[in-house]
Amino acid sequence: MRPVHWGDVTAAARALLEWPPALRAARARALIETAHAAHAYMKRQGRAHLHLGNGALQTCARRRPLPPEPPLSDPDYADCLVAVLTALRDWRADPARRSRRRG
Repeated sequence: MRPVHWGDVTAAARALLEWPPALRAARARALIETAHAAHAYMKRQGRAHLHLGNGALQTCARRRPLPPEPPLSDPDYADCLVAVLTALRDWRADPARRSRRRG
Protein backbone atom coordinates (compact mmCIF):
# COMPACT_ATOMS: atom_id res chain seq x y z
CA MET A 1 0.00 0.00 0.00
CA ARG A 2 1.18 3.49 -0.73
CA PRO A 3 2.02 5.78 2.19
CA VAL A 4 -1.09 6.74 4.15
CA HIS A 5 -1.96 10.40 4.67
CA TRP A 6 -4.77 12.09 6.55
CA GLY A 7 -6.88 12.36 3.38
CA ASP A 8 -6.66 8.58 2.99
CA VAL A 9 -7.87 8.06 6.55
CA THR A 10 -10.78 10.49 6.23
CA ALA A 11 -11.86 9.07 2.86
CA ALA A 12 -11.83 5.54 4.28
CA ALA A 13 -13.78 6.70 7.35
CA ARG A 14 -16.38 8.36 5.13
CA ALA A 15 -16.69 5.13 3.12
CA LEU A 16 -17.33 3.23 6.37
CA LEU A 17 -20.25 5.46 7.31
CA GLU A 18 -22.53 3.47 4.97
CA TRP A 19 -21.85 0.24 6.88
CA PRO A 20 -23.46 -0.85 10.14
CA PRO A 21 -21.17 -0.34 13.14
CA ALA A 22 -20.68 -4.09 13.61
CA LEU A 23 -19.18 -4.44 10.11
CA ARG A 24 -16.94 -1.39 10.04
CA ALA A 25 -13.77 -2.98 11.42
CA ALA A 26 -13.91 -5.76 8.82
CA ARG A 27 -14.65 -3.28 6.04
CA ALA A 28 -11.73 -1.08 7.12
CA ARG A 29 -9.41 -4.08 6.95
CA ALA A 30 -10.83 -5.00 3.52
CA LEU A 31 -10.16 -1.47 2.21
CA ILE A 32 -6.57 -1.71 3.41
CA GLU A 33 -6.08 -5.15 1.84
CA THR A 34 -7.54 -3.86 -1.43
CA ALA A 35 -5.20 -0.86 -1.45
CA HIS A 36 -2.27 -3.16 -0.75
CA ALA A 37 -3.25 -5.47 -3.62
CA ALA A 38 -3.65 -2.51 -5.97
CA HIS A 39 -0.22 -1.20 -5.05
CA ALA A 40 1.34 -4.63 -5.62
CA TYR A 41 -0.33 -4.76 -9.03
CA MET A 42 0.96 -1.31 -9.89
CA LYS A 43 4.51 -2.24 -8.91
CA ARG A 44 4.36 -5.42 -11.04
CA GLN A 45 2.56 -3.99 -14.08
CA GLY A 46 3.83 -0.42 -14.05
CA ARG A 47 0.31 1.02 -14.15
CA ALA A 48 -2.69 1.40 -11.91
CA HIS A 49 -5.26 -1.38 -11.71
CA LEU A 50 -8.34 -0.58 -13.78
CA HIS A 51 -10.79 -1.10 -10.91
CA LEU A 52 -8.70 -0.89 -7.74
CA GLY A 53 -6.56 2.14 -8.55
CA ASN A 54 -2.96 2.94 -7.71
CA GLY A 55 -2.67 1.52 -4.21
CA ALA A 56 -3.64 4.61 -2.26
CA LEU A 57 -6.21 3.97 0.45
CA GLN A 58 -8.12 7.05 -0.66
CA THR A 59 -8.43 5.70 -4.21
CA CYS A 60 -9.97 2.47 -2.91
CA ALA A 61 -12.32 4.36 -0.62
CA ARG A 62 -13.49 6.57 -3.50
CA ARG A 63 -14.59 3.70 -5.73
CA ARG A 64 -18.11 4.74 -4.72
CA PRO A 65 -19.37 8.25 -4.03
CA LEU A 66 -18.56 9.37 -0.49
CA PRO A 67 -20.81 11.36 1.80
CA PRO A 68 -19.64 14.84 2.80
CA GLU A 69 -17.17 14.84 5.65
CA PRO A 70 -18.99 15.20 8.98
CA PRO A 71 -17.53 17.28 11.79
CA LEU A 72 -15.10 15.50 14.09
CA SER A 73 -17.65 15.94 16.86
CA ASP A 74 -19.95 13.43 15.09
CA PRO A 75 -19.66 10.25 17.20
CA ASP A 76 -20.46 7.95 14.27
CA TYR A 77 -17.71 9.53 12.15
CA ALA A 78 -15.28 9.42 15.09
CA ASP A 79 -15.96 5.68 15.41
CA CYS A 80 -15.19 5.26 11.70
CA LEU A 81 -11.92 7.17 12.06
CA VAL A 82 -10.96 4.94 14.99
CA ALA A 83 -11.86 1.83 12.95
CA VAL A 84 -9.60 2.94 10.09
CA LEU A 85 -6.68 3.87 12.35
CA THR A 86 -7.00 0.64 14.33
CA ALA A 87 -7.12 -1.42 11.14
CA LEU A 88 -4.02 0.35 9.82
CA ARG A 89 -2.14 -0.24 13.07
CA ASP A 90 -3.14 -3.91 13.20
CA TRP A 91 -2.39 -4.48 9.51
CA ARG A 92 1.10 -3.00 9.86
CA ALA A 93 1.78 -5.12 12.95
CA ASP A 94 0.47 -8.39 11.47
CA PRO A 95 3.39 -10.87 11.42
CA ALA A 96 1.63 -12.99 8.77
CA ARG A 97 1.61 -10.02 6.39
CA ARG A 98 5.33 -9.44 6.91
CA SER A 99 6.16 -13.08 6.21
CA ARG A 100 4.08 -13.02 2.99
CA ARG A 101 5.89 -9.89 1.87
CA ARG A 102 9.31 -11.52 2.26
CA GLY A 103 8.29 -14.81 0.67
